[in-house]
Amino acid sequence: MKPRIEVVAIDCLMVRLFDTIAEANMPWMLAASQRLRSGFGSALMDLVPSYTTLMVHYDLITLTPAQARALIDQALTDLQPQAQGGGRCHVLPVWYDTSVGPELSVLAQRSGLEVAEVIRRHSAHLYQVFALGFAPGFAFMGLVDEILATPRLNTPRKRVAAGSVGIAERQTAAYPVVSPGGWNLIGRTPAKLFDRERDGYSLMQPGDTVRFEAVGHAEFVNLGGDDTPLEAHA
Repeated sequence: MKPRIEVVAIDCLMVRLFDTIAEANMPWMLAASQRLRSGFGSALMDLVPSYTTLMVHYDLITLTPAQARALIDQALTDLQPQAQGGGRCHVLPVWYDTSVGPELSVLAQRSGLEVAEVIRRHSAHLYQVFALGFAPGFAFMGLVDEILATPRLNTPRKRVAAGSVGIAERQTAAYPVVSPGGWNLIGRTPAKLFDRERDGYSLMQPGDTVRFEAVGHAEFVNLGGDDTPLEAHA
């Protein structure tokens, strides 16, 4: 593997490890993250992992761009994938229902599956958290069953309720806060995904795994879920 280094800004470099999204990338991404954090030490301002890249923001007072490149090359020499199981495993309860996930029936029609089978397939997989972005605590997860892969909505919603679970292409995610959004919504989780009082703020981090667990309406409400229909949130 020969990582490619791309300039993002005067104090920021992008390290590209892969060109395509795959679950098999994650052990390499985690190993590279660990090596870079160790190699840069206090000169590292921020490290942002994604599906195929790592963005390295470094202290320009401490390092020149050439020195930063040299540190990256040194850190990633003879890189080996990290052993599986390093992250946490989360089980997120989800109430799958068209009142809070209006695209649930759309996905069923598009895939030729019954709604119950869409739910079963979405909740059967152990998803990898690839990256955080878009909104605080928004975890990009994948990869969903190919038959459930669906493009984003042509027109994003102006307001999506916190906890809404959606699918976009072969990604899945749960909205941590109220925000606009264009993903296909299929349910809602009562889990608190973003908390300013939590260490790290986000419930999930890259390298974690997530399984969605279907629950009924009563259990969803008992767990603190907001069952207000999506239209009422608009």
